[in-house]
Order: sequence, then C-alpha cells, then structure tokens
Amino acid sequence: MKLISVIVPCFNEEAVFPETLKRLTDTMSELPTETYDFELIFVNDGSKDQTLQLIKQAAQNNQRIKCLNFSRNFGHQLAITAGLDHCQGDAAIVIDADLQDPPSIMLAMIEKWSEGFDVVFGKRKDREGESGFKLWTAKYFYKIINRLSDVDIPKDTGDFRLMDRQALNQFLKMRESYRFVRGMVAWIGFNQTFVEYDRDSRYAGETKYPLKKMIGLASDAILSFSNTPLKIATFVGFLTSVAAFVGIVYSLYIRLFTKSWVEGWTFLMIAILLIGGIILLVLGIIGGYVGRIYGEIKQRPLYIVKDKIGF
Repeated sequence: MKLISVIVPCFNEEAVFPETLKRLTDTMSELPTETYDFELIFVNDGSKDQTLQLIKQAAQNNQRIKCLNFSRNFGHQLAITAGLDHCQGDAAIVIDADLQDPPSIMLAMIEKWSEGFDVVFGKRKDREGESGFKLWTAKYFYKIINRLSDVDIPKDTGDFRLMDRQALNQFLKMRESYRFVRGMVAWIGFNQTFVEYDRDSRYAGETKYPLKKMIGLASDAILSFSNTPLKIATFVGFLTSVAAFVGIVYSLYIRLFTKSWVEGWTFLMIAILLIGGIILLVLGIIGGYVGRIYGEIKQRPLYIVKDKIGF
C-alpha cells in the first residue's frame, strides 16, 4: 500500500479550514483503499486566529490528520518545507488551504504519478478572481526569471504539485534559507509533467500574498536562481567607466584648448548624477547577494516547531 502525504500550509485560515478539511478528506477518500492510504499534514504558520484550535479538534477525531505548529510566522515557503520534512509518504502533494487550487485535481496528479512521473505540477489555464495587474505581473515574472535563470521554471504554476519520494529526498537536501520552492523543484530535474486546471477564487478569508510579499518572493527567485543581475551590474559599470573617461577627455579639452570653461558645467552635472545613480544601483544589486550570503552563513534553523500533533 502506498502512502500519500498532503501538505497544507495555514496562516489565519479559520474561515476556510472546515471546508478545506472536508474537500481534502472527501477527495482522498475516493482513492482505492486497497492501494492507497493518506495523511493530512497541516502546518500552522503562526496564525493569530482559531486555525490551530480547529486543526487540533480535527486531529482528535481523525488519526490521519497531523499538525506542525510553528513558534511564530516563518512564511509560506518554509511552512511547505516543514511539511515535506516531516511527511512519511511515498509521494507528497503540496496544496494551499484557500481552495483556489481544487483538491479534486490531486486525483489526476496521483494518476500521472502512477504512470511513472516523478513530479506532477498544476498548470493554471484560468485564474478566477485575480486582478489584471496580478495576472500581468505573474506573466512577465516567469518570462524574466526564465530569461535570467539556467533552470526552466514552468509558467502559470504555483506550489501546487506532487513529488515522488525519490525526487522529494533530493529536494530535502537543499537547505538554503531563501527558498523559492517551485524553482527548487524545477532544478532537481527528474521526470516532470503537469495537469491543467482552472483556478478558483479564494473560498473565504484574505489573500496571504499581498504585493509586498509577491515582490519579496520574486526577489528571492531571481537572486537564488540567477547570477545575471551581477553580470548586468558589471556591464553597466563598464559602460559607466567609458562614459566617465569620455567626460574626463572632454573636460580636459575645454580646460586646455578653450576659454569657455563654464560651458562644461551641464555635462559635468549630468555625468555626476548619472554615475552616482548607476553606482547606487550596482551597489544595491550586490547588496542583495551579500545579504543572502550573510543570511546563509549564520546557519540558523529554517523554522522552529513548537508543537507536533498526531505524529
């Protein structure tokens, strides 16, 4: 019998949790019991509402339900990591608690896995309830990251995916602090495929990925999977040096061979402002990488589990 682990990161999901639990349980109960068993691992990522209490109540009535309770909010990507660290399944499925990704699609993923695929990710055909701005930024984010990165990250995907135990074990060896899970899964390779589906609007509650967090995730993705920004910074620095040299030659010419010294003032000011702006830009890019190096060398644990329930 094969065990399927379902990982569900939760942050302030009391409004949607009862329906999420019902749909997950109903979906996994459709699997043939002589072939499959399942466990539901909910990761409480520092919720301030009644999410943890609801998970505890559910775990008392169902031995398949387990909970990891963080000591504070560590973030969505680390909640996923914790669930994958603690699961025992022959395959693991990551799905958010908001029901935007229909649990019924997990059955199609399991079918693809039974056909021999190691990773099966959900690919969104339609994204109901999302703004035009979010759709536009998502579209161009994947174009940019795939241009910059050596790893091809499938577009129109999220973290909703199934991983076979062999692929999962390789993923778990990657312990970097700044995590972009869908990129990391793409990096490990193996035999990957997708299942297309229409994404629903959030069932209840508020989005846990406002613009600020989306920008942070995009930054982690680009800086974790590409050195291209550093190469761009080097190229820009070279062009700036050439421009500065031309400015120096021009300034010397005006000083030595003309009497119109003030005429170079405009050029000088433009050059100073241009070079100063580019230097700050380059330092910002380098600082992003240095900050991540600083975060990694501290070797702090990725997350802290306060309580384990049902394990």
